[in-house]
Amino acid sequence: MTKKLFKNKKVLIMGLGLHGGGVSVAKFFCEQGADVLVTDLKTPEQLAESITKLKGLRIKYVLGRHEEKDFLSSDLIIRNPDVPATSPYLQIARKNKIEIETDVSLFFKLSGAYIIGVTGTKGKSTTSSLIYYMLKSKFTPRGTGKNTFLAGNIGVSPLELLPKIKKNDKVVLELSSFELEGLTQSPNVAVITNIMPDHLNRYPGMAEYIESKKTIFKYQSKNDVLVLNGDDSIVRQFADEARGKVVFFSNKIKADGFKLFGAHNLYNLSAAIEVARILDVPQKNIEKSLKKFTGVESRQEFIREVNGVKYFNDTTATMPEAAITAIETFLENFPDSRLILICGGMDKGLKYNELAKVIRERVDEVIMLPGSASDKIKEGLRDYTRIHGVASMQEAVKKAKKLSQKGDIVILSPAAASFNLFKNEFDRGKQFVDAVKNLK
Repeated sequence: MTKKLFKNKKVLIMGLGLHGGGVSVAKFFCEQGADVLVTDLKTPEQLAESITKLKGLRIKYVLGRHEEKDFLSSDLIIRNPDVPATSPYLQIARKNKIEIETDVSLFFKLSGAYIIGVTGTKGKSTTSSLIYYMLKSKFTPRGTGKNTFLAGNIGVSPLELLPKIKKNDKVVLELSSFELEGLTQSPNVAVITNIMPDHLNRYPGMAEYIESKKTIFKYQSKNDVLVLNGDDSIVRQFADEARGKVVFFSNKIKADGFKLFGAHNLYNLSAAIEVARILDVPQKNIEKSLKKFTGVESRQEFIREVNGVKYFNDTTATMPEAAITAIETFLENFPDSRLILICGGMDKGLKYNELAKVIRERVDEVIMLPGSASDKIKEGLRDYTRIHGVASMQEAVKKAKKLSQKGDIVILSPAAASFNLFKNEFDRGKQFVDAVKNLK
């Protein structure tokens, strides 16, 4: 894409955010020659890191508030996926027939790429990365990175790719339910890893959350493919609504040489293999890729061993089911180890009874960060005496070191959102990693 489609257009970016996506969007429209205004309810102080990355660019900021006049005077509004589509400011824009897009919806309309989209409650990042890794082995000339790209919820705005890609290049997009909202196009290949209760602070109930996930295949054609987890009772039913070919995957596969452990990662691998086969990646390339793949940062990621104690970062476990999976996976792979769990944070409208039960039966020590989800977990652990409350991640890691002995496993698997103490879950993970690396 070389033509400047947005030159001199008034573009309002609603939600700069802290993940980096908003920064990429702002840079893209500045490079396009647009008249860019960024508005965010967060203050300049809260957004200082993102603003610094945009230093020197011609951008107007309205921070700590939104102003109705800005929405009425725009040619195009780019909504950060974290901003609910029900925002009253967006409703004003719709009434005045002002175009509203997200970076993902705009990418679908402009790119001309062959898109492989991956969604689901858990496993999106690992599955997307595995697919990219396998496709790159076939479609990338001599490993240069051309013709195959990875973007989306994994931390890269797809708009960053627009200047680089050519028609029919392969793009793997990790897509959250928020990013699927408002799409009127679906990927050529759509993958759904699983569906569990999540984000019920955003959606009225599970029905609405499930409906948001269906967007990934809602607009497919008969030539497209829908790849579904055949063992997930909710996901399996989507086959009845599919417009194109349906392919199922399960965790019953051979994975010789695959470095990631846990049944959940076999599902991720199986989904990736099905996509690779759909796109005619040779079996030898698939096998070579699965042996080389070492996982995705912040997902059951081994950080360091200190005095015989292994520390793992699983900060992206933002729901109770993910923390349960981590507990079961580590105990399965380290059956003789004591388990010390760092968890807690803010609630997303989820239930914690089952996690409390698993903790009581299987976890040796719990280090609890503050928050509304932590209160729910503690409610289910009334007769559990090994809970240690802490006020910060640094304190949590110090407490873990004090409680641990040689052979133990320490995992950060919070089962909750992070926004009371941290910028986001990745900041939470970074603070954990930094604290572990500073241990002596």
